[in-house]
Amino acid sequence: MNTIAALDEEGGTLSGATHGAARTSGRRTSEPVRFVALGDSLTEGIGDPIADGWRGWAALLARSPAPPRAAVEFTNLARSGALTTDLTAEQLPAALALRPQLAAVVAGGNDTLRSGFDVARTARALDTVLGRLTDGGALVLTACLPDPGTLLRLPGPLARPLARRMRAVNTVVHSLSARHGGVHLHIADLPWTAERQLLSVDRLHPSAEGHHLIARAFHGLLAEAGRPLGPAPVPEPVEPPPGTLADVWWMATRGTRWVVDRSTDLLPGLLALAAVEGCARLRGGTLRQDEQMARATGTALAALGTPGALAAPGPEVRPAEGGEGRVPSGT
Repeated sequence: MNTIAALDEEGGTLSGATHGAARTSGRRTSEPVRFVALGDSLTEGIGDPIADGWRGWAALLARSPAPPRAAVEFTNLARSGALTTDLTAEQLPAALALRPQLAAVVAGGNDTLRSGFDVARTARALDTVLGRLTDGGALVLTACLPDPGTLLRLPGPLARPLARRMRAVNTVVHSLSARHGGVHLHIADLPWTAERQLLSVDRLHPSAEGHHLIARAFHGLLAEAGRPLGPAPVPEPVEPPPGTLADVWWMATRGTRWVVDRSTDLLPGLLALAAVEGCARLRGGTLRQDEQMARATGTALAALGTPGALAAPGPEVRPAEGGEGRVPSGT
């Protein structure tokens, strides 16, 4: 558990709080709304620094999922580097113990950055998490994510395998969100590459402004769903963005370690994928790679009994352009 935050009147975190409620003006009129966030570094808040750590979109949203004069108890269980299987093993039991009425589950990006990526394993883990939370009475928030190759502007042979994997995971998330009645945000459709200020210095995580954009987008979807809400998060952070020196210092002290930790596992497999991709492209066989992932994704969802597993669920999710399914290390 990386961050457990209580929010103050202005939306900042209260240093040292271990569990708490968003403060509201006036007398409270109902029991607090319990909001729990599960996921990886995106939901942990990396890219949105505050004095004592990270804030992030979930903490920004946490002042909003209750009507005026009602408190919100917010707990952030997200952890940098978490896989979907980590959610089932570590974060889900803690979340269920809190009996949330609202639960954010945004994960799967790290799965695509592993040499042993298996879309069926990812689908099973996410189905377990979403199912257990909704069975416990929570409304779940889910999201489709942009692929890291596009954000990092990787060359085609490296970017295409990652894009296939991300589209597969997004297809799974979209289908399972519909199955479990979730509120689903197409984060991948937000203008990350067109508006560079929305990304942090590492180009993989949202900046503070990007986190605010995600929080406001979820608030809008909850409002459309008819949920009683407080005011929307402000459009932009009140804090000034970190300067160039601060960005460089973060990348040198923390960001580089983040990349190295993942490259130890990812890089050999990714380079092998790039070699396979290059050969397939020379033979005109990239479509076969796409079809293999499409079949693997459809099979994974069908095994879970998800209706419409092969239907294209959204503009950024194209199952017919899937990927390689399960890719053992070095293949």
